[in-house]
Amino acid sequence: MSTVQGAGVVVTGAGGGIGAALARRFAAEGARVVVNDLDEARIKALAEETGAVAVAGDASRIVEAARDALDGTIDVYCANAGLASPGDALADEEVWAAAWDVNVMAHVRAARALLPDWLERGSGRFVATASAAGLLTMIGAAPYSVTKHGAVAFAEWLSLTYRHRGVKVHAICPQGVRTDMLTASGSAGELVLAPSAIEPEDVADALFDAMAEDRFLVLPHPEVAGYYRARAENTDHWLGSMNRLQRKWEETGA
Repeated sequence: MSTVQGAGVVVTGAGGGIGAALARRFAAEGARVVVNDLDEARIKALAEETGAVAVAGDASRIVEAARDALDGTIDVYCANAGLASPGDALADEEVWAAAWDVNVMAHVRAARALLPDWLERGSGRFVATASAAGLLTMIGAAPYSVTKHGAVAFAEWLSLTYRHRGVKVHAICPQGVRTDMLTASGSAGELVLAPSAIEPEDVADALFDAMAEDRFLVLPHPEVAGYYRARAENTDHWLGSMNRLQRKWEETGA
């Protein structure tokens, strides 16, 4: 993709953070953008700023409305809406269910709605905002870590299944990004993510670099590739390192 000029782009979870940065970047590059969020006031303000169209509501179920707003064609779909769900294995069933629904099933539902058209015309681009937690893990956040692994796994499946039919897929996997989600991550986020946190605009830059190269993994923190490699090459050593980090966090009184 040498240009997104005139492309129909949907960004969910665009009320702030990474989603808003993605929407601004696509709009600046000349795309026709639909922004989605549950917070209607925030996406209306963003739409006025960027010339986008605001479509409020559940990210799982807005593909048809977004397609209508784009005169029938979605070229790029950014499944960016996400839920930061802290907690351990004892977290309530409702917490696990909500994380699964937003972080995984919203992507599945969107793909169901998008794929028939994309496969018929032989082109389409699906962008999943996951997390480095989806390649590695995150202390203190079992529902988040597990469902972000699910988001990466689904994106991988889409890519390997449909790439020969013109469907491009990207998985964005940053560590800390200076957003409300980082603030909400509490002491674990302060320990693990905050020291190397980047701006949402850096994530948008990384996505555009990956699109230019048709590269699946989008790593705004390049060091994540090394961590991912170490996890695969010596899993027990990596788990030991993460356990030491867990104990350090527990010593802070978490």
